[in-house]
Amino acid sequence: MHPDSLDQFLRLGAATLIGMIIGLNRDLENKPTGVRTLGLVGLATALVTVGTLEFEPLGDDPDALSRVVQGLIQGILTGIGFIGAGAILRDRDSGDIHGLTTAASVWVTAAAGIVCGLGNWPLVVTAVVVAMALLISGHAIEATVGYCLSRLTARPRQEGEQAASEGDADPDDRKKSDH
Repeated sequence: MHPDSLDQFLRLGAATLIGMIIGLNRDLENKPTGVRTLGLVGLATALVTVGTLEFEPLGDDPDALSRVVQGLIQGILTGIGFIGAGAILRDRDSGDIHGLTTAASVWVTAAAGIVCGLGNWPLVVTAVVVAMALLISGHAIEATVGYCLSRLTARPRQEGEQAASEGDADPDDRKKSDH
Protein backbone atom coordinates (compact mmCIF):
# COMPACT_ATOMS: atom_id res chain seq x y z
CA MET A 1 0.00 0.00 0.00
CA HIS A 2 2.51 2.59 -1.17
CA PRO A 3 0.97 5.72 -2.64
CA ASP A 4 2.63 7.25 -5.71
CA SER A 5 3.79 10.89 -5.79
CA LEU A 6 0.50 12.33 -7.09
CA ASP A 7 -1.44 10.36 -4.49
CA GLN A 8 0.94 11.57 -1.76
CA PHE A 9 0.42 15.16 -2.88
CA LEU A 10 -3.36 14.67 -2.83
CA ARG A 11 -3.29 13.16 0.66
CA LEU A 12 -1.03 15.86 2.10
CA GLY A 13 -2.82 18.65 0.26
CA ALA A 14 -6.27 17.47 1.33
CA ALA A 15 -5.19 17.22 4.97
CA THR A 16 -3.69 20.71 4.84
CA LEU A 17 -6.78 22.16 3.17
CA ILE A 18 -9.10 20.53 5.70
CA GLY A 19 -7.03 21.96 8.55
CA MET A 20 -7.16 25.38 6.91
CA ILE A 21 -10.95 25.20 6.50
CA ILE A 22 -11.44 24.24 10.14
CA GLY A 23 -8.89 26.90 11.08
CA LEU A 24 -10.80 29.55 9.14
CA ASN A 25 -13.79 28.90 11.35
CA ARG A 26 -11.61 29.33 14.44
CA ASP A 27 -10.11 32.55 13.00
CA LEU A 28 -13.58 33.94 12.30
CA GLU A 29 -14.49 33.19 15.92
CA ASN A 30 -11.32 35.05 17.07
CA LYS A 31 -9.86 31.91 18.63
CA PRO A 32 -6.14 31.28 19.18
CA THR A 33 -5.72 28.55 16.58
CA GLY A 34 -6.51 29.30 12.99
CA VAL A 35 -5.74 28.66 9.35
CA ARG A 36 -1.97 28.28 9.76
CA THR A 37 -1.99 26.24 12.96
CA LEU A 38 -4.67 23.78 11.94
CA GLY A 39 -3.36 23.60 8.38
CA LEU A 40 -0.02 22.53 9.82
CA VAL A 41 -1.68 20.02 12.16
CA GLY A 42 -3.47 18.43 9.19
CA LEU A 43 -0.29 18.41 7.12
CA ALA A 44 1.87 16.97 9.91
CA THR A 45 -0.49 14.13 10.76
CA ALA A 46 -0.95 13.18 7.10
CA LEU A 47 2.80 13.42 6.52
CA VAL A 48 3.60 11.04 9.35
CA THR A 49 0.83 8.67 8.23
CA VAL A 50 1.94 8.59 4.58
CA GLY A 51 5.57 8.30 5.64
CA THR A 52 4.74 5.34 7.85
CA LEU A 53 2.86 3.58 5.06
CA GLU A 54 6.00 3.83 2.94
CA PHE A 55 8.42 2.63 5.61
CA GLU A 56 10.43 0.07 3.62
CA PRO A 57 11.47 -2.31 6.43
CA LEU A 58 7.80 -3.21 6.90
CA GLY A 59 7.80 -4.72 3.44
CA ASP A 60 4.56 -6.44 2.57
CA ASP A 61 3.95 -7.94 6.02
CA PRO A 62 0.35 -6.93 6.80
CA ASP A 63 0.70 -7.74 10.51
CA ALA A 64 3.74 -5.51 10.90
CA LEU A 65 2.08 -2.69 8.97
CA SER A 66 -1.09 -3.03 11.03
CA ARG A 67 0.82 -2.82 14.32
CA VAL A 68 2.83 0.18 13.15
CA VAL A 69 -0.26 2.04 11.89
CA GLN A 70 -2.08 1.35 15.17
CA GLY A 71 0.87 2.70 17.14
CA LEU A 72 1.08 5.69 14.83
CA ILE A 73 -2.56 6.59 15.34
CA GLN A 74 -2.30 6.18 19.11
CA GLY A 75 0.85 8.28 19.26
CA ILE A 76 -0.49 11.10 17.11
CA LEU A 77 -3.83 11.35 18.89
CA THR A 78 -2.18 11.24 22.32
CA GLY A 79 0.31 13.94 21.36
CA ILE A 80 -2.38 16.09 19.79
CA GLY A 81 -4.42 15.67 22.96
CA PHE A 82 -1.63 17.40 24.86
CA ILE A 83 -1.50 20.22 22.31
CA GLY A 84 -5.26 20.61 22.54
CA ALA A 85 -5.06 20.66 26.32
CA GLY A 86 -2.84 23.72 25.99
CA ALA A 87 -5.75 25.55 24.36
CA ILE A 88 -8.02 24.96 27.36
CA LEU A 89 -7.96 27.78 29.90
CA ARG A 90 -9.84 28.41 33.12
CA ASP A 91 -10.71 31.94 34.14
CA ARG A 92 -9.46 32.44 37.71
CA ASP A 93 -12.16 34.93 38.62
CA SER A 94 -15.28 33.36 37.14
CA GLY A 95 -14.12 29.75 36.94
CA ASP A 96 -15.35 29.61 33.33
CA ILE A 97 -13.54 27.19 31.06
CA HIS A 98 -12.52 28.41 27.61
CA GLY A 99 -10.97 26.68 24.63
CA LEU A 100 -12.74 23.33 24.61
CA THR A 101 -14.02 23.75 21.05
CA THR A 102 -10.60 24.91 19.90
CA ALA A 103 -9.00 21.87 21.54
CA ALA A 104 -11.56 19.59 19.91
CA SER A 105 -10.88 21.32 16.57
CA VAL A 106 -7.17 20.53 16.90
CA TRP A 107 -8.01 16.92 17.66
CA VAL A 108 -10.52 16.48 14.80
CA THR A 109 -8.04 18.13 12.41
CA ALA A 110 -5.41 15.61 13.45
CA ALA A 111 -7.84 12.73 13.00
CA ALA A 112 -8.83 14.03 9.56
CA GLY A 113 -5.14 14.33 8.68
CA ILE A 114 -4.57 10.70 9.63
CA VAL A 115 -7.55 9.57 7.58
CA CYS A 116 -6.34 11.66 4.61
CA GLY A 117 -2.95 10.01 4.99
CA LEU A 118 -4.64 6.62 4.87
CA GLY A 119 -6.61 7.71 1.80
CA ASN A 120 -10.09 6.94 3.14
CA TRP A 121 -11.88 9.69 1.19
CA PRO A 122 -15.54 8.88 2.02
CA LEU A 123 -14.72 8.96 5.73
CA VAL A 124 -12.78 12.23 5.38
CA VAL A 125 -15.63 13.95 3.52
CA THR A 126 -18.22 12.76 6.03
CA ALA A 127 -16.12 13.85 9.02
CA VAL A 128 -15.38 17.30 7.59
CA VAL A 129 -19.03 17.94 6.72
CA VAL A 130 -20.15 16.93 10.21
CA ALA A 131 -17.36 18.89 11.93
CA MET A 132 -18.07 22.06 9.95
CA ALA A 133 -21.81 21.73 10.52
CA LEU A 134 -21.15 21.57 14.26
CA LEU A 135 -18.72 24.48 14.23
CA ILE A 136 -20.99 26.69 12.12
CA SER A 137 -24.33 25.88 13.73
CA GLY A 138 -23.17 25.01 17.24
CA HIS A 139 -24.06 28.36 18.84
CA ALA A 140 -27.56 28.30 17.35
CA ILE A 141 -28.13 24.71 18.46
CA GLU A 142 -26.90 25.47 21.99
CA ALA A 143 -29.11 28.58 22.23
CA THR A 144 -32.19 26.73 20.96
CA VAL A 145 -31.70 23.77 23.27
CA GLY A 146 -30.99 26.10 26.21
CA TYR A 147 -34.16 28.08 25.51
CA CYS A 148 -36.27 24.91 25.20
CA LEU A 149 -34.83 23.46 28.40
CA SER A 150 -35.42 26.68 30.30
CA ARG A 151 -39.06 26.66 29.14
CA LEU A 152 -39.48 23.02 30.18
CA THR A 153 -37.88 23.46 33.59
CA ALA A 154 -39.58 26.76 34.44
CA ARG A 155 -42.09 26.25 37.26
CA PRO A 156 -45.55 26.46 35.71
CA ARG A 157 -47.94 28.80 37.50
CA GLN A 158 -50.75 27.11 39.33
CA GLU A 159 -54.28 27.92 38.17
CA GLY A 160 -55.06 29.48 41.52
CA GLU A 161 -52.01 31.75 41.29
CA GLN A 162 -52.94 32.80 37.77
CA ALA A 163 -56.55 33.49 38.69
CA ALA A 164 -55.55 35.45 41.78
CA SER A 165 -53.17 37.55 39.75
CA GLU A 166 -55.98 38.30 37.30
CA GLY A 167 -58.30 39.39 40.10
CA ASP A 168 -60.58 36.32 40.18
CA ALA A 169 -61.18 35.05 43.67
CA ASP A 170 -62.34 31.60 42.62
CA PRO A 171 -60.50 29.75 39.83
CA ASP A 172 -63.58 27.56 39.23
CA ASP A 173 -65.68 30.66 38.43
CA ARG A 174 -63.15 31.68 35.82
CA LYS A 175 -63.37 28.30 34.10
CA LYS A 176 -67.16 28.52 33.92
CA SER A 177 -67.13 32.00 32.45
CA ASP A 178 -64.70 30.93 29.70
CA HIS A 179 -67.19 28.45 28.20
